[in-house]
Amino acid sequence: MSDLTKWFDQRRSPFEILDRLFQGEAAGTEIRVEQVIDSDALVVRAELPGIDPDQDVDVSISEGALHIKARREEKIEYKERGSYRSEFRYGSFSRTLPLPEGTTQDDVTATYKDGVLEVRVPIPPEAAPAAPATKINVTRT
Repeated sequence: MSDLTKWFDQRRSPFEILDRLFQGEAAGTEIRVEQVIDSDALVVRAELPGIDPDQDVDVSISEGALHIKARREEKIEYKERGSYRSEFRYGSFSRTLPLPEGTTQDDVTATYKDGVLEVRVPIPPEAAPAAPATKINVTRT
């Protein structure tokens, strides 16, 4: 199902569709990511602007998958003569990505810069292919 089809899924109420349109992609709970292979590592870059990586991000590996969870809390205040207005935005976001077979948490690194979380996961060397079946002769003794 394409992103456009998800947005206009007929099972959604008209109010939910309008709400999603006005809030944009930020309304979703899935983190946007880019995955590339850089020599012997899988590099995952996740778009996470406006978060504190020390407090608001959890990166883990389990059951052959990379799990990224983040929380955002944003408060904007407007003060003008005789008036005050504030807006709050809270949200949790997550993404789970499959990893190459045999991947472990050893040597995995994560860095955060300019709103982008980068996780580098070493790709394990490929296992030797299984030897082809060989017939073993049976001799009578």
